[in-house]
Amino acid sequence: MDMAAHAEPKVDVVRRRRANAGRHLAPFLFISPWILGFLFFTLGPLCFSLTMSFFDWPVVGERTFVGLDNYRSMFMEDPQFRESLWITVKFAAIYVPFNIVMSLLLALLLHHATFASGFFRTVFYLPSVISGVALVTIWSWIYSREYGLLNFMLSLVGIDGPNWLGDPSLALVAIIVASLWGLGGTMLILLTGLKAIPKELYEAATVSGVPGWAQMLFITLPMLGPMLIFTFITSIISAFQQLTIALLLTKGGPLGSTYFFAMYIYDNAFKYFDMGYAAAGSWVMFAIVLTLSLIVMRWSAAWVYYEAEVRPADGDRDA
Repeated sequence: MDMAAHAEPKVDVVRRRRANAGRHLAPFLFISPWILGFLFFTLGPLCFSLTMSFFDWPVVGERTFVGLDNYRSMFMEDPQFRESLWITVKFAAIYVPFNIVMSLLLALLLHHATFASGFFRTVFYLPSVISGVALVTIWSWIYSREYGLLNFMLSLVGIDGPNWLGDPSLALVAIIVASLWGLGGTMLILLTGLKAIPKELYEAATVSGVPGWAQMLFITLPMLGPMLIFTFITSIISAFQQLTIALLLTKGGPLGSTYFFAMYIYDNAFKYFDMGYAAAGSWVMFAIVLTLSLIVMRWSAAWVYYEAEVRPADGDRDA
């Protein structure tokens, strides 16, 4: 009798432990598909490309370990690397602020729209989901010198339209405008942020006599801070990954004026079949984008406030 009484609590303890183990294991089982996908499709290729960057890695033939020679050649001996990087920096310097400002303006218009806001939201967002090939087809027709829509509209006012894609001074501008066509995603993120701002803040400001521009400056922009930083970083990443539009629309021309850094990596991999050199270029791009992102996040820490974040007062900070 006593042995049976002692055995029952032990059985209960074992059952509870198994149940607790199952409860602790369940979350890992649910996220295991993501973990496996990350290991096989993200972390694995990253480690493999890093390894490739230290080799002379032709598609066919013997692979030779060269250490840092790929990076040294890229920085010290390859003028095309510097030119493509400079073109990408110029593109990013124009594209990123225009993308954010125009997206914010559209988001504000849609946020305050009282008529058919859902329809216009769909219209502005739709171009961002169009495939790159379809987008290039549309813009090649718009920019065509002979039968393009843009030059036709200029001819109506007596202006002889230029060769938008054949003039080195205009081709980069044409690529920037075509890239801004897909700002619907950024607009939707900012619109979501605008709708999350409590209306009570604006009502209190209006009662206090705060003008509209001040409400925008001291309520809207600070409350949108996290969204603005997120879109700023994603716009930088998008600018450095620019490839499809330039590759299909201008093929890097004319005279290399739209030869972006991503195209430089693409050519080394699939035109010259130097996979090791292309992998080194990819890691250089990763380092640049990561550095810029960290700088932006560090700079934003002084003025971007997140929900439920508590910061010390000036007196506490001085103490």
